[in-house]
Amino acid sequence: MKSAVVTLFFVLLMSGSVFAADTPVAPNGIALFKNYRSWQLIAPSYREDKQHIRVILGNPAAVRAMKNKTRPMPDGAVLAKIAWTVKKHPQFPVATEPAEFAQVEFMVKDSVKYKATGGWGFARFVGPGLKPYGKNADFVQECFGCHTPVKGNDYLFTDYAAVP
Repeated sequence: MKSAVVTLFFVLLMSGSVFAADTPVAPNGIALFKNYRSWQLIAPSYREDKQHIRVILGNPAAVRAMKNKTRPMPDGAVLAKIAWTVKKHPQFPVATEPAEFAQVEFMVKDSVKYKATGGWGFARFVGPGLKPYGKNADFVQECFGCHTPVKGNDYLFTDYAAVP
């Protein structure tokens, strides 16, 4: 019995489950996807009102759906939008580049769980400390309200930026 407990502990340790408390969680229960930096690029963007350079990444399900223009996206698709403030390159002032990390946002497709928000769960983690955004789970209404103008594109502003 003791060896089974020790084995289970090491399995959990190796999977990262023991340290789940270290993972930031949004007020609606969506945890930061720790592996999002390894996802594929879907598109870059620039948001003038915030002066943020952004890149949109997708997990494998999201990338397949984006490449194939699949709408609605399948359950299990997850998009990550990473945003930075901007600065001019010191040796090439006509170039704008990322400055400080601002936030990472996630859209998680689950048509049953997030039916009230078009099948999408939203989460935002702000600043270098990845502080969960929102005082309570109602923060998602802010996200969803912004995305309603693109309801016909499964609430997505972004399309796959194809390259040859």
